[in-house]
Amino acid sequence: MPHPSSAWWRNAAIYQVYVRSFADGDGDGTGDLAGVRDRLPYLAELGVEALWFTPWYVSPMVDGGYDVADYRAIDPAFGTLAEAEKLIAEARRLGLRTIVDIVPNHVSDRHPWFQAALAAPPGSPERELFHFRPGRGPGGELPPNDWRSEFGGVPWTRTTGPDGRPGEWYLHLFAAGQPDLNWAHPQVRREHEDILRFWFERGVAGVRIDSAALLAKDPALPDFEPGRDPHPFVDRDELHDIYRSWRAVADEYGGVLIGELWLPDVERFTRYLRPDELHTAFNFDLMACPWDAARLRASIDSTLAAHSRVGAPATWVLANHDVTRTVTRYGREDTGFSFAAKRFGTPTDRALGTRRARAAALLTLALPGAVYLYQGEERGLPEAEIPLDRITDPMHHRSGGVDPGRDGCRVPLPWEGEEPPYGFGGAATWLPQPADWAPYTAERQEADPGSMLHLYRTALRLRRGWPAAEAELTWLETGPGTLAFARPGGVICAVNLAEEPMPLPAHQAVLLGSAPLGESGLLPRDAAVWLRG
Repeated sequence: MPHPSSAWWRNAAIYQVYVRSFADGDGDGTGDLAGVRDRLPYLAELGVEALWFTPWYVSPMVDGGYDVADYRAIDPAFGTLAEAEKLIAEARRLGLRTIVDIVPNHVSDRHPWFQAALAAPPGSPERELFHFRPGRGPGGELPPNDWRSEFGGVPWTRTTGPDGRPGEWYLHLFAAGQPDLNWAHPQVRREHEDILRFWFERGVAGVRIDSAALLAKDPALPDFEPGRDPHPFVDRDELHDIYRSWRAVADEYGGVLIGELWLPDVERFTRYLRPDELHTAFNFDLMACPWDAARLRASIDSTLAAHSRVGAPATWVLANHDVTRTVTRYGREDTGFSFAAKRFGTPTDRALGTRRARAAALLTLALPGAVYLYQGEERGLPEAEIPLDRITDPMHHRSGGVDPGRDGCRVPLPWEGEEPPYGFGGAATWLPQPADWAPYTAERQEADPGSMLHLYRTALRLRRGWPAAEAELTWLETGPGTLAFARPGGVICAVNLAEEPMPLPAHQAVLLGSAPLGESGLLPRDAAVWLRG
């Protein structure tokens, strides 16, 4: 059954803007909304249909803005609410819709609700909006349960009373500056529905829901038991009622809900995509796959089959603000992605990684459904190595300094020139830029027809002209270590992950290649091509 043209999100290419590192309009070394507005023509020319902004709200930036102190105001480092409204309108005039990031699992410890809870006594109504508990042990000196933080370590912090004596503990699945909300409380639900309306009324087209599977907690907050069903705080059934109420709000405005769901069980994952819940959710399976033809094909097949069952479009992601950049990841011996495997000094072959990233770009852009592109991927940016004294990510600090954290994929973008700050702004950037990033500036890549930027622009332009059928993909028979499939409209995508050059499927013309064809028209190793069938 065809979907109405208003269902743009089913096949869109969406660009993730990490505001702090995208473009600096006032020259202070930190990205801002003025910088984004200046670069809107660049984004429009790239060929994406929507922009997803990571949190731009008032925040102490303990976790890169995912610790929100005020959901209805823009952080002064980025601009003002009026400027956000202007950005939303200007982007729309250029054909770019806006998606904002909502962080419902927790707030900042500077949020007025939490400040009031700290000032109130145990058992008070203010504390019921969070998860406050007495500690275990004779003096309450032990955390209330044995859970582990998503960032490593204990997810509980003990408060201090007005008299200076230790008090209750509060739950934070992430950093201590991010206290978890109690989603069993009706005031928490009402507040977030009002936040949705606030942003939809300002013209946003959609909402990305951070850590969407973590909101609901077992009210008893029991110790974690491996294999226990249901999990005490992941993917609990109570979540579905929450998202049904969100969907009702979104439908009032024609808005879209997009969930960040890290769930290994495909059947559980797709429950969130039923017609009265979320419109789409991030599919991280392909991103986590190693550079292996069989594994990639299995991931594609399982993803399309699962989404087809609930009538939802698949989404494809190669990178975001949390994971090692694609060029670096694909240049390593272990080409998959795991947070637990991130370590300092992991060797990488940047040339090999770039070659594979170019091929992966054509693979993902040819798949049916929506695709997300993280800023800088369109220029092949590698992961940056951040000096120890400049790392800001709490994942690094809570790991005891073992995990390098996520700052390496959040470094400010280079725009022009031969040395830092590469046109980003007039001051030293908030994270240091590598000295060898001149080849990744927009200026340099604009001038090079063979650049990653030109590859993405051409691919996105061609993609927009294809039929929008979502689940239609026909695999073609090719040799081991290779992939080839046909899409409606006569488009064929072939990818060679084998050792030897790959004969191309029967075709009429070559539309676009990630690398030049070899002798006799064969597709080289670690390359992809689009063909007219």
